[in-house]
Amino acid sequence: MLAGYALFVLTEYAVWVAMLIYAYSRGGAGAAGLVAVAEMVPAAIVAPMVAPIADRRSPVLLLAGGYLVQAAAMAATAAAVFVGAPLAAYAGAVLAAMAVTTTRPAQAALIPSVAATADQLTAANVVVGWLEATGLAASGLLVGVLIAVAGVGSVFAVCAGLAVAAALLVAGLQVAPLTPGQQEAPSVLAGIGAGLRLAVRQPRLRLMLALLTAEAVVLGALDLLIVIVAITVLDRPQSWAGYLTFACGAGSVLAATVSVVLVGRRLGAPILGAALVLSGALAALALGLGTAGTVALLAVAGASSTLLDIGARTLLQRSVPPQLIGQIFGLLEGFLMAGYALGALLVPALVYLGGSRLALLGVAAVLPLAAAAGGRALLSLDADTPVPVVEIALLRSLPLFAELPAPAIEGLAAALTPCDLPPGTTLIRQGDRGDAYYAIAAGELDVQHDGQFLRRCGRGEGVGEIALLRDIPRTATVTARTAATVYELHREPFLTAVLGHAPTQRQANRIADTRLATGGAQDNAHKPGPDAPEPG
Repeated sequence: MLAGYALFVLTEYAVWVAMLIYAYSRGGAGAAGLVAVAEMVPAAIVAPMVAPIADRRSPVLLLAGGYLVQAAAMAATAAAVFVGAPLAAYAGAVLAAMAVTTTRPAQAALIPSVAATADQLTAANVVVGWLEATGLAASGLLVGVLIAVAGVGSVFAVCAGLAVAAALLVAGLQVAPLTPGQQEAPSVLAGIGAGLRLAVRQPRLRLMLALLTAEAVVLGALDLLIVIVAITVLDRPQSWAGYLTFACGAGSVLAATVSVVLVGRRLGAPILGAALVLSGALAALALGLGTAGTVALLAVAGASSTLLDIGARTLLQRSVPPQLIGQIFGLLEGFLMAGYALGALLVPALVYLGGSRLALLGVAAVLPLAAAAGGRALLSLDADTPVPVVEIALLRSLPLFAELPAPAIEGLAAALTPCDLPPGTTLIRQGDRGDAYYAIAAGELDVQHDGQFLRRCGRGEGVGEIALLRDIPRTATVTARTAATVYELHREPFLTAVLGHAPTQRQANRIADTRLATGGAQDNAHKPGPDAPEPG
């Protein structure tokens, strides 16, 4: 499964760069920009339509089917390139881009379905993250070598074979749907409208969305700028566009490695710093510093763009109520697609007005202009937003939430409310409606069912999750044995976090199924046992 995904990541980036090179060689920056837009717009429309299939059907069907469609489209593109039919080649690239949108939703649903333990889930997610980070670098080398040896058409032909191999690697998996019988999701237009209304009402939210969209404009332009720099500025063969892409990807890999230091820290200054470094690297490219200088600057650009993206998304997560995260990030994806398309169109316009140097300087100015428009507000937003360091550490100690990405953990931690319990205080009463989950930070709590003592809970454990997950009354009473401190997480953010992240949902369902299978008496208090799954 992970081997198939590795092949997908490699082919996704490789054919994207190869198509930009092909379009640029036939029609210059204008043709390359138009082809990039033609690929992104249909993909943006298809993505929200096909993603729910991964929840309601076996994710293997969507994953293997998507790989096969990508393979067919890449093969058709290769044939069109070899026979000199550019319109057919562009059409094949558009079809491949639409098929790409099936992969990540299916992969997210498939990993928890085949993992046997929580450790396997963690390991798989770490590997997927590294595959994404290294895919850009490896694809750059692949494109460079293939073009140098056999021409641009060979990139599509080889990637078609790799996509077939990816489909074969996953086709034999037998996986049931994670949520069989799930009701239809709300319409895409309804979700977009709700997100827009929220953004209109909150100026700080508009600022974060604008910054991330400006970053997307730069990234959309950067792919095409790399092609222009390689062929026009450095006067190198087409294969060098792949080698320069590798340099950018290598910087991204390094940044992904060190980005963990951002968790739990103030992010306004790092975000603005990364934006300025990215812009400075792009502006310096216009000076014509030679091959070695260009490679170094692109590595810096890749690293700074990765840090900017991680920091900005994390700060957005801190700034939005957890129950609205889904709507806002759905809206963000639409803005990002628009930004990528705008960046791809911006480069040809600037090249027409003043050549490659003006294009580099113009793109380099995008983020400083966005920072100048809202830099002070961005810093004040971060200063006004508390960083829940203690809450983050507590949630990380709970196995239920251990799989959540760092931005999601921060968003959930911000929704926690501390509660001090004197000895003898009843926190949960049997038969009541479940309206919150409680993470225990200090002290001891006793759990009873029908007056019978069941267990004693302490720090690093949680109570109350099953009533929320299964929508049933509380089946146990939880009382403070000693003075205790718990953190309350209301129903809506709890369910949003658990049900919105496939590995966490899988872990939660395992806990619920195990407790209910043993009579349900212990569903509101969980503690690892020798035969029990790691609880939350």
